[in-house]
Amino acid sequence: MGRLRAVLASRNAHKARELERLLPGWTIEPLDAEGWPDETGETYYENALAKARFGRDAGDGASWTIGEDSGIEVTALDGRPGLHSARYAPEGAPAIAKLLGELDGVDNRLARFVSELVALAPDGREARGSGILEGRIADEASGVEGFGYDPVFIPDGEDRTVAELGEEWKAQHSHRARAARALRNAVDRLA
Repeated sequence: MGRLRAVLASRNAHKARELERLLPGWTIEPLDAEGWPDETGETYYENALAKARFGRDAGDGASWTIGEDSGIEVTALDGRPGLHSARYAPEGAPAIAKLLGELDGVDNRLARFVSELVALAPDGREARGSGILEGRIADEASGVEGFGYDPVFIPDGEDRTVAELGEEWKAQHSHRARAARALRNAVDRLA
């Protein structure tokens, strides 16, 4: 399969660059659009599919369109923030500070990152990939690489946060890397 051009149905340039690194042979651009749909799905898949459909309708229609939804699920918080990870803290408030505050004094810090990717071909065919990274929440933020909750998430088998482990580690092991590998396999099967 030749080089694929895709639009990521997100304004998040960090995610677009990360996915481009995770999907060799793909060129991925973030979508600059207005009127984004609310994330009202009951699953990561439903949200990712809604974003992909929006991106297809708002884009040029000649490219693949990728929708992504991800979150962090904390056992002691009954899986929260989960689907609401991006909107967990009020506008302008640091989500990491809120998460660490809710876990203050809590021994069970088990958590997992979840990522769901849905790609729609120009002809409407759908491919998807899911990825999970198990771990725990650190007592304090540490590290400078990555984004989102990376500074407080320690993957199983590691003693440093994802933000300390860095971009190279993420490219191999993150929830999004796992979802991207699954997506690439699904797209290859469609070709």
